[in-house]
Amino acid sequence: MPQNVPSYSPARIWTIASATFTQLVRMKVFYFLLFFCAAIIAASLIVISASPDQELKLIKDVGFGSMSLFTIMFAIAGTAVLLPRDLEDRTLYTILTKPVRRPEYLIGKLIGVLLLIAVSLAVMQVVFSAILYLRQSQILDRELAAIADRATRIPATAEYAEGEADQIRNMISAQGLKPSLLLAPLSIFLKASIAAAFTLLLATFASSTLFTGICGVAIYIIGHFQSLARKYLLTGESPDLLARILAALTALVFPDMKVFDIVDDVTAGTPVPLEAIAQMSGLAALYILVYTSIACFIFSDKEF
Repeated sequence: MPQNVPSYSPARIWTIASATFTQLVRMKVFYFLLFFCAAIIAASLIVISASPDQELKLIKDVGFGSMSLFTIMFAIAGTAVLLPRDLEDRTLYTILTKPVRRPEYLIGKLIGVLLLIAVSLAVMQVVFSAILYLRQSQILDRELAAIADRATRIPATAEYAEGEADQIRNMISAQGLKPSLLLAPLSIFLKASIAAAFTLLLATFASSTLFTGICGVAIYIIGHFQSLARKYLLTGESPDLLARILAALTALVFPDMKVFDIVDDVTAGTPVPLEAIAQMSGLAALYILVYTSIACFIFSDKEF
């Protein structure tokens, strides 16, 4: 690293972040959006013998499930290849011979990954919203036409037709497109950001991209059982010291991913309290800060 490097500069960090964004785009990571679109379109074409709200719920389940899967896969796999690729292309040596601090390099890389995750989620949300709205309109027209046809064929049901139509409108509106659905991609983004941060930490000392990716997936999965592990260790009226230490280490090392699992509530139309959103955001910021700080500390003393 060159001597007399100036103090930390947001401009240098942004330059590295934008270059990382461009690098990842050139790796054609946006191709996974084609699979997402195919999954959403396929779900919208399925007509199940159930109520209209169940048809819309299926689209939301497939949409948010696909968003979560593709985003987490990219966050881990995309981040895992960054450092090895820069080493292989000798880009890392070129950057570090310039007046750039090593932590600036890592932070820029992470911001570049998070930027691409955000853009990808935004594109997927637009596609999802368009298809959900289109399907919502189709189902509403279909159901209202069925009610009108029944009222015409069976005059005795005509007096109940308007009430039934209002009930259908309310049902479809409750499961259709609305602003609260944006909480789902928010929770997915926060989870993916944490996954990218701990994958970047692994990449600072891991021996290979494959090892980094596997460990990243393992930590992500373990994170969903972290709360259960802590509850098991602290079961009993007076847990011993070892159990408390293990519970603390579990909470420190592995992120508690269950905190971010609000997608099912959003899909079902259950209101999500502001306290839960604040807790998610604060916890995600804390995890990202801790993982990135440790990564910068390790990377600063690493020999290349």
